[in-house]
Amino acid sequence: MDYRVISIGTLASHPLWNERGEVRTAHATTTLIRGGDRCILVDPSLPGEILEARLRERCGFGAERITHVFLTSFRPDLRRGLRVFDEATWWLAEAEREAVGRSLLAGFEQARDEGEPEHAEMLREEIALLRRFEPAPDHLADRVDLFPLPGRTPGSAGLLLPLPRFTLLICGDAIPTIEHLEKGQVLADCFSLEQARESFAEAVEIADLLILGRDNLVVNPTRRPF
Repeated sequence: MDYRVISIGTLASHPLWNERGEVRTAHATTTLIRGGDRCILVDPSLPGEILEARLRERCGFGAERITHVFLTSFRPDLRRGLRVFDEATWWLAEAEREAVGRSLLAGFEQARDEGEPEHAEMLREEIALLRRFEPAPDHLADRVDLFPLPGRTPGSAGLLLPLPRFTLLICGDAIPTIEHLEKGQVLADCFSLEQARESFAEAVEIADLLILGRDNLVVNPTRRPF
């Protein structure tokens, strides 16, 4: 089992740095997991050409070796580089896939009925993209488990890696940055603030190491050093 951060993400505006408005382009942390015959890329957030270069810098190979892509949520800024991995299997938590599908379909029907063809076409394309995703299994690979973390979106999820010496959790936006982790805060623009807080607490409770949604790999501050 091998894992590594391919690209460290960032928020468009970091509320705990007292920033207001969008001061940079947001992108998510991208992580690679290799186990057995599977090579799983999590949240291909950078544009495809840049992500391809980052993969070669960090791993020595490119998109051709990626067997699976997993999104922690269907938010657009988590999937900018997705099309580079057309040969891979794409995974999304089933709860997220179903919730997003219902929302997109309702929006498409409304736009069509209200005579908004451009908006309807955009939603149709999103629906087609969503259909390409398969529901993620409970076990994505040996020692790689789906870990629901709803709140940021209805069905957002991370990946839990119960390794021999420690447990690692890829959090997605359930815990975006080290400042959010230290202050026990979640992002304000959540689908459900209550669920987001519950997911935050579960992540901190279970993991020794955390790969944060818009930050780096960090040690859980509530655990003793090892």
